[in-house]
Amino acid sequence: MSASPTPSGPAAPSASSPSPAFRAAYGRALALWPVPVEPVEHEGEFGTTRVNACGAVGRPPLVLLGGGGATSAGWYARVAELARTHRVHAVDVPGTPGLTVPTGRPLRRPADLMAWLDGLLDGLGLDRVALMGHSYGGWIAAGYAVHAPDRVERLVLLDPTQVFAGYRVSYLVRAVPLLVRPGEAGARRFLAWECGGGPGVAPELVRLMGVGGREFRGLRPVTGARPELARLAAAGTSVLVLVAGGSRAHDVWKVGAAAGRGLPGARVVTVPGVGHHALPELRSAAVEGELSGFLTGGAESG
Repeated sequence: MSASPTPSGPAAPSASSPSPAFRAAYGRALALWPVPVEPVEHEGEFGTTRVNACGAVGRPPLVLLGGGGATSAGWYARVAELARTHRVHAVDVPGTPGLTVPTGRPLRRPADLMAWLDGLLDGLGLDRVALMGHSYGGWIAAGYAVHAPDRVERLVLLDPTQVFAGYRVSYLVRAVPLLVRPGEAGARRFLAWECGGGPGVAPELVRLMGVGGREFRGLRPVTGARPELARLAAAGTSVLVLVAGGSRAHDVWKVGAAAGRGLPGARVVTVPGVGHHALPELRSAAVEGELSGFLTGGAESG
C-alpha cells in the first residue's frame, strides 16, 4: 500500500516484538499465499529484516518491496506465478508495519535505505536480482537501481509513488485520518474510496492495515527526493512500469507521460480499471503476461 504522506526523517522505533494481535492478523494475511512460504529473518546493522520466500532454490532471484502501509503478505496474488520461474523474496520493508524489527542503527536518510538493501542482498547471497516494487516500494526500488545498477538486472515498478509524479491533494486529505485515528474501519473506508468501485483489497489485508496502523502509529517511512531518472536510463537497466489506470494517488496521465520521457527505453503499460492499492492483487491474465514475459526476457524494454 502507499507510502504515508510524511516528511523525510528517522523511522521511529517500534516495539521489540510485534503484538500477538498483529502477528495473528499477519498470519491470516500470509495464509492467502497459494504456495508454501519459507520465513527468513536476516540480522543486519539496521535490525532484523523479515523475508517471506517461495519458489525453488537456484531459480533467478526476484525481490519484492511493498508499499508503506502493507507487508510482504500483500503479494499473495502474484507469488504463485512468479515462483514458477523465480526464487521469490518478499520483504517487510523497515519503517512500515511488518515483522521487520528495527533494533539496529536507525534508518534516517535514503542513503540508509540503500545500505539496508545492500546488506539484505548480501545476507541472502544475491549478487544480481530482478527487483519489483509497488507504491513506496517502487520508490525504493527505483532509487536502488540508480544506487547499484550492477545489482539490478530487471526493474518492475507497480504504480510507484514519488517517482514520476507527486501525490494528488485529494489523496493526501483522505489519507491523513488514517494517521490521526488509525483502525480497520478507517482503512476500509479509505480503500473503498481509492479503489473507486473497481477490484478491491482482500479483507485480510484491510484488517492487517488497520491493526498495523494502530500498533505502528509512530512509525514513519524514510522518504526523500525523486530518483534521478537520467542516471537510471543511462544505466541501461530493463524497466517495466505498470500504471494503475484507476489510481487516485496521483495523476495517471502524468505518471505515464513522465515514465515515457524519463525512461525512453522502458515498457510503460497502463492497466485500466484498477486503483493504486488493488494493483498488486489484481487477477488479470494481461498483467500476468506482462510480468512473466518481462521477467523471463520475453518482453525486452523498448
